[in-house]
Amino acid sequence: MKLNEVQLGQVNAQIQRLIKTDSYYGKMYRDMGIDGISSQEDFEKLPFSSKDDLRNAYPLGIQAVPDEEVVRIHSSSGTTGKPVIIPYTAKDVDDWAIMFARCYETAGITNKDRIQITPGYGLWTAGIGFQAGCEKLGAMAIPMGPGNTEKQLQMMIDLRSTVITATSSYALLLSEEINKRGIRDQICLKKGVFGSERWSEKMRKSISEGLGIELYDIYGLTEIYGPGIGINCQNERGIHYWDDYIYIEIIDPKTGKPVPDGTEGEIVITTLVKEGAPLIRFRTHDISRIIPEKCSCGRSYPRIDVIKGRSDDMFKVHGVNMFPSQVEEILKKVDGVSSEYSINIAHDDEKNRDVMLLTAEAEGRVNFDNTEKKIAELFKSLIGVTPKVTVVPVGTLPRSEKKTKRVIDHRNQ
Repeated sequence: MKLNEVQLGQVNAQIQRLIKTDSYYGKMYRDMGIDGISSQEDFEKLPFSSKDDLRNAYPLGIQAVPDEEVVRIHSSSGTTGKPVIIPYTAKDVDDWAIMFARCYETAGITNKDRIQITPGYGLWTAGIGFQAGCEKLGAMAIPMGPGNTEKQLQMMIDLRSTVITATSSYALLLSEEINKRGIRDQICLKKGVFGSERWSEKMRKSISEGLGIELYDIYGLTEIYGPGIGINCQNERGIHYWDDYIYIEIIDPKTGKPVPDGTEGEIVITTLVKEGAPLIRFRTHDISRIIPEKCSCGRSYPRIDVIKGRSDDMFKVHGVNMFPSQVEEILKKVDGVSSEYSINIAHDDEKNRDVMLLTAEAEGRVNFDNTEKKIAELFKSLIGVTPKVTVVPVGTLPRSEKKTKRVIDHRNQ
């Protein structure tokens, strides 16, 4: 999908503004002799930006406006290296709220809804984004934040919350807790808006059935406003994104070259009107594709497919590349196995080889020994690696209020 004339002008204006500043990208563009663009070809010659750039510019090197125009900063939830800090102007904050309200509206949420917000507040973009969009929509915000499940359930029942926002991991925890306590008939939830982590079809089905709600995938990154730059509609799974605020291209993650619409690759995002920290051709590492067909809902906003995973989520065992999505596809094929699993990878120094330990949950009605064998056989036939498999009862693996880390590679520790 190519830039339209308006978007082309917006990107050019961003470059013109950046090169007048002493920001990280302003200096970089000046050093490279970049002074603007006038075509798609010019645009595709621009360098990519990356999270490494943002860490190199720590703390506020990417700030492209004077201090007096910055009203807020946010930081990524990552735990490795220097944090990424993103400054926002008042317009950035308002634009984000407008996009987020648009997400709620796309999910069929109105100002009559009561939205229980469980993602974290503070430096992380999640909680405050969900709340700002809720207030822009005119709905009732219930700003719980994460944790304190007892209080969450009390407020959910007493305030008759109709919408829950969460990570999929915490939604699963709440669903299991509600059904364990037998209070499903006291819950008024109709819809759930979940983001921050990719989730499997099994997890999706478990949450939907456990809470009796419609599920919506919200998309976003701290570097690009935060959650709220796109969401799926009621008709289909593809994520509509707001192309009056961002431009999305899909590239081959190895070559960096754009791929045709419909072809899977890495999402690269350009902010069209962001003021505090504009980003041009930012590599997200998220894997998806542009859906070229018009959506049956009739909306004109373009779509990307659901996020398949991240190019940097790949792990290698015995020389074989694997992604969490492949693990989830295999587990989906096995009767009685839940969506929850964990993988630990270590190196056996004595035998000089890698060892992959997979723990999966299964319902009590299935034979655990046979299930372990079935999973191991599927791994060997479909991927070419045989893990050591342990099957445990549903509910054994820890649940998380935030993102669940499913693959732990002890070789890097």
